[in-house]
Amino acid sequence: MKITPTTLPDVLLIEPDVFGDERGYFCESWQKKRYAELGLDVDFVQDNVSFSQKNILRGLHMQHPYAQGKLVHVLQGEVFDVAVDIRPDSPDFGRWVGVYLSAENHHQLYVPPGFAHGFCVTSEAALFVYKCTELYHPETELSIAWNDPAIGVKWPVTQPNLSKKDQDGCLLNAIPKTRLPTKA
Repeated sequence: MKITPTTLPDVLLIEPDVFGDERGYFCESWQKKRYAELGLDVDFVQDNVSFSQKNILRGLHMQHPYAQGKLVHVLQGEVFDVAVDIRPDSPDFGRWVGVYLSAENHHQLYVPPGFAHGFCVTSEAALFVYKCTELYHPETELSIAWNDPAIGVKWPVTQPNLSKKDQDGCLLNAIPKTRLPTKA
């Protein structure tokens, strides 16, 4: 297994060991001790599964307080996965990183607390799985506009299919600093 910091050093790209042959494959998607030995020592309290069709974009989501760290990967299909640093006291505030996660590459992305998260389905459909370090608290959740020009995410789709919540996402710079997490 290999863990590599992305251009946002707190966001980690994980390449698990995959053992396969003509019958299929085996991949250990989480093992606390092994991941901790490689620098990812976190406790997860909730697992989520999302199934979406092509061009569906979910995000950019965050919650504060109760910021969630997320370990994400794809079991079917492909997504373009994005993390945005939303900690006003971070030198990387407003910067983003995006990676393609797929059933074929088996890559995982760790998005730590203090980051907004979103993904766009680039295959016909995708089965997306994520572990969270904090429970979901809908009363503290915010959606940041997927196309916020100050962030400038280069999504692989120009006309995404969005939920009402994501259509109504706000601009990062319009969110009061008290509604945003701080750098730990």
